[in-house]
Amino acid sequence: MKVAVVGATGLVGGEMLKVLEERNFPITELIPVASERSVGKKVSFKGQEYTIVGFEDAIAAKPAIAIFSAGGSTSLELAPKFAEAGIFVIDNSSAWRMDPTKKLVVPEINAHTLTKEDKIIANPNCSTIQMVVVLNPLHQQYKIKRVVVSTYQSVTGTGKAAVDQLFAERKGDDTVKKVYPHPIDLNVLPHIDVFLDNGYTKEEMKMVNETKKIMGDESIAVTATTVRIPTIGGHSEAVNIEFENDFDLEEVRAILEKAPGVVVQDDPKNQVYPMPLTAHGKDETFVGRIRRDESQPNTLNLWIVADNLRKGAATNAVQIAEFLNTNELV
Repeated sequence: MKVAVVGATGLVGGEMLKVLEERNFPITELIPVASERSVGKKVSFKGQEYTIVGFEDAIAAKPAIAIFSAGGSTSLELAPKFAEAGIFVIDNSSAWRMDPTKKLVVPEINAHTLTKEDKIIANPNCSTIQMVVVLNPLHQQYKIKRVVVSTYQSVTGTGKAAVDQLFAERKGDDTVKKVYPHPIDLNVLPHIDVFLDNGYTKEEMKMVNETKKIMGDESIAVTATTVRIPTIGGHSEAVNIEFENDFDLEEVRAILEKAPGVVVQDDPKNQVYPMPLTAHGKDETFVGRIRRDESQPNTLNLWIVADNLRKGAATNAVQIAEFLNTNELV
């Protein structure tokens, strides 16, 4: 099928091309799309060079699916135009996530709700995706009451300019454009996205609201603190989960070992636990440090790590496209 990648020159767009190639998605024609300043440039895919086109040419080419990673304002403007042309849009921005008329999809959890009418499909926030992949099978068994999450998020979540800032600071180079309000190297910033009137950041509230929507349960209480750290391999999360029902730790491990897309790395005696360094470039979500919270009943502590450019963005979007194809919705 014809597939467009909108925002093909960006960090996530490049990762989407890589994931489409690695997973051998059945593409008959790739249409790389970017803003006017990138039109005419080339991208490589499966050993061939493809010329970047503009938005109007992409719509005229009538791809079956357009995977967007071009920012919220671009998506709000252009996704409806693609959809009106009968093209499925899988959007990686925050533009459509909380729109009640749009599905917010993590394939392991709720892809089965998709229909041919869902022309604009929202890809969730990176930090939310990796958390709910682990939470959902536990929720089915024990029913989650409350989640307290603190994140340790890679600079790659901000984009290429943030990676450039980190390495420039490491070299003592002051000439590179700053995307953070403070140095990031040898530092930790408790500040991701903008601060809201309630004192939380937009990123924190994304985790609160998206978790409920994806898991289809407004009763789950979520509170989050999101933190940027100087790593590039992926996002990490310390997650505290209070259940309505008690659990057995061995049963928890067994549930997670069977959960789709989840890999258990939980052997602390041998220093085995998830890390961004070892999650980098992988599609799975890794979970470890599985232990009971001894301060209150029915409560579990977990450590969750995933590559935010892969499962947190590109891989999840491609998995949605695979579902549309496999189930003949497209």
